[in-house]
Amino acid sequence: MSTLPFLGVLAYPAIDPVLLQIGPLAIRWYGLAYVVGILCGWLYGRHLAGTPRLWPNGVSPVSKADIDDFIIWITVGIVAGGRLGSILFYDFDRWLADPLSLFRVWEGGMSFHGGLIGVAIAILLFARSRKVPLWSFVDMVAASVPFGLFFGRIANFINAELYGAPTSVPWAMVFPGAGPEPRHPSQLYEAALEGVLLFIVLRVMTHHLGSLSRPRLTAGVFILGYGCARIFVEFYRLPDAHIGYLLGTGWLTMGMVLSLPMVLAGLWAVATARPRVSPPSPSALEAAREGAA
Repeated sequence: MSTLPFLGVLAYPAIDPVLLQIGPLAIRWYGLAYVVGILCGWLYGRHLAGTPRLWPNGVSPVSKADIDDFIIWITVGIVAGGRLGSILFYDFDRWLADPLSLFRVWEGGMSFHGGLIGVAIAILLFARSRKVPLWSFVDMVAASVPFGLFFGRIANFINAELYGAPTSVPWAMVFPGAGPEPRHPSQLYEAALEGVLLFIVLRVMTHHLGSLSRPRLTAGVFILGYGCARIFVEFYRLPDAHIGYLLGTGWLTMGMVLSLPMVLAGLWAVATARPRVSPPSPSALEAAREGAA
């Protein structure tokens, strides 16, 4: 038993991970979180594409039709990248013992860093195929990502996974399967920082500071902000039991290691972003002509 002086404990709101089950068909909060996050990101991306004042030439370089078509690409990138990243970064031994676990996504096991790589590949391929300005498209996607991060972390909380280290803070919770010790609800910390706070920062950047007129500035702020938020929360989040703390430090985690390059990449993107007018994609030009007609 821990000797921490537990001053108070909030009741963990035990919620069934299965929202609705009809026979063998089960709708889980985890899967629903991805669906809602992607749909919210799609709608927000359409809002950005449909707001000319946010863009330096008064015409969005990406059309709403581009955003509509990209939703399939980003969904594949998130799921495939997230699942492969989870296996390669966190659970490779389990996959070797049970290769079919790759396809059981309903059991959880999605890596943000892997999903980020998958989304980056999807953006690159889509931008090339549709002749969309790459960095402006990256900025638009980055500004829409916090929705998915928020709902994903809430799903982690409902699943009682990725919980924090033992603590005596008044808002500590006893998570099912985590022993009797109250712990940091680190999933909620991440939802607040990666989802709510990061969205507010990006919203101010795009709608009040004109960041979309400087390609890769918005994306740089997102990457930098996420990396810093993730590293901060890792000090309170318990590492995966089969990995533990790295190098015997007692504090360095795989999440920190994977997030540090994001911080560096974000700093580079912010430092090198310059005002530039990105030429609209063919579909954006056509949409602008139709709107003026």
